[in-house]
Amino acid sequence: MSSSEMNASTSGFGIDIGGSGIKGAPVDLAGGRFSAERLRIPTPSPSTPGAVADVVAQIVESFGDASGTGPVGVTFPAVIQHGIARTAANVDDAWIDTDVDTLFSARLGRRVHVVNDADAAGVAEARFGAAKDTKGLVIMATLGTGIGSAVLLDGRLVPNTELGHLEIEGHDAEHRAADSAREREDLSWEKWAHRLQTYFRTVENLFWPDLIVVGGGVSKKSAKFLPLLDLRTPIVSAQLLNDAGIIGAAVLAAEAPEAPATPAV
Repeated sequence: MSSSEMNASTSGFGIDIGGSGIKGAPVDLAGGRFSAERLRIPTPSPSTPGAVADVVAQIVESFGDASGTGPVGVTFPAVIQHGIARTAANVDDAWIDTDVDTLFSARLGRRVHVVNDADAAGVAEARFGAAKDTKGLVIMATLGTGIGSAVLLDGRLVPNTELGHLEIEGHDAEHRAADSAREREDLSWEKWAHRLQTYFRTVENLFWPDLIVVGGGVSKKSAKFLPLLDLRTPIVSAQLLNDAGIIGAAVLAAEAPEAPATPAV
């Protein structure tokens, strides 16, 4: 293998699309870290498919040769089913039923692999972070505006789980237990932890995971609430924090099989 081929096999590029910002960076796939400082550009308003695709292209192009030539991994705040957005969270409703893989691939002129944002973060934590080398079932919950989830069995992703929408005590779980609910209702850490206890106890009773990883911005303050939980499942804070989405997207893109060419008529 030549040095350029070796470099290509261990280098990737990831982009994380959020409601307020779009971030991207080249990724060292072997080490699970950025190989250059990330670039963040505010999410356009309105966040229509074309406008977001332009920002994604701007980020990739800004890195020049450092962006590589391989597939680009992109996270998106939606259920992504075979490259197609089936929902739209914190972005324009025009995304629903958009073939995001095809849209971004055409705009960038290279293969793009789009995944749910929580799924990407979960993969990164399983490969390089809090769940590294954990056997069995791992569930990651990202606590933010809503509750995102990623489920991995022996390191393999089960995509598009929506465990934030479990109905608990007559309520959509994320409406009661997301970090946004804590802020909206000005809950103390103790009162919020009581809600998280109910949520995570429900999750562990349904799935019997071997480990629960808590991500999202509030995970940086995990010492304020994780010790208040009483679960049989070990529960830990995510380690990669805001880098997880970019890293996980790059990993999943590098490992995604290339779609077969359409035969000529």
